[in-house]
Amino acid sequence: MRQTTLIKMSEIDKKWYIIDAQGLTMGRMATQVAVLLRGKHKPNFTPNINNGDHVIIINADKVEFTGKKESKKLYFHHTLYPGGLRQRNVATQRSLNSTKMVEHAVRLMLPKNVQGSSQFRALHVYADSTHPHQAQNPVEYKIIKKGEIK
Repeated sequence: MRQTTLIKMSEIDKKWYIIDAQGLTMGRMATQVAVLLRGKHKPNFTPNINNGDHVIIINADKVEFTGKKESKKLYFHHTLYPGGLRQRNVATQRSLNSTKMVEHAVRLMLPKNVQGSSQFRALHVYADSTHPHQAQNPVEYKIIKKGEIK
């Protein structure tokens, strides 16, 4: 008879991964990052326990979009005043704050509950190639591009 194995808090082993976003497609990268943050790549994945890893994304300002999303995709926010809905396209958002684009894409792929919030806190996004997490010894995680062979 098969039994479901449940991981205990003492058995959790969190690793640090670093991803270079230069030349990667936003959606494909965001799905892989969400899998790493949730811990679904581990054989002992338990849905109700946060056993995901920490992810560092560098070069967020060099991430790519497919098609005409650079000019047609819009990011919205509201100022909480009447008539205060504001919108920006990708090119404007990239020039103002490129890390928010990546964070927004990953956050929407995580669960919308307390566990998703704690998993999102394990994401660290930087616009250039420098980051302050060298002491954690991050391992480079290679994301395969579309059309590229493993």
